[in-house]
Amino acid sequence: MLSGCGRMPGMRSEVITVRTGSRPTVQDITAEAERFLAGEGDGLLHVFVPHATAGLAIIETGAGSDDDLLRAIDDLLPTDDRWRHRHGSPGHGRDHVLPAFVPPYATLPVLGGRLQLGTWQSICLVDTNGDNPTRQVRFSFLAA
Repeated sequence: MLSGCGRMPGMRSEVITVRTGSRPTVQDITAEAERFLAGEGDGLLHVFVPHATAGLAIIETGAGSDDDLLRAIDDLLPTDDRWRHRHGSPGHGRDHVLPAFVPPYATLPVLGGRLQLGTWQSICLVDTNGDNPTRQVRFSFLAA
């Protein structure tokens, strides 16, 4: 059973704030994750976005894939008036459906304090909700 402090033995956790702005974005947060892992050994990095309208994707960035992801989200989840959830900007209901397609969490292996991502993979915060220009991201490291 865990104690009331919310800290598990062998786990370290930190929350960062990411400014995403007022337009849909795919923002690479790999460098922030690597900074969090500095000095760690083997284990797992869990990344969590505690928001109902944002998610995480492990994708290639800088070669157009980030824009392709946003375009695919627009195709799959258009910002029109079909959504029952209607507060906020027009089409905001789709932002609340986004985490079902782009989950708000990812767990990655860490060896010798280094993320074990593929050559072109990055950890990306996906935020289509322009009504909320800042996001929190929690990094948690569970040592092996």
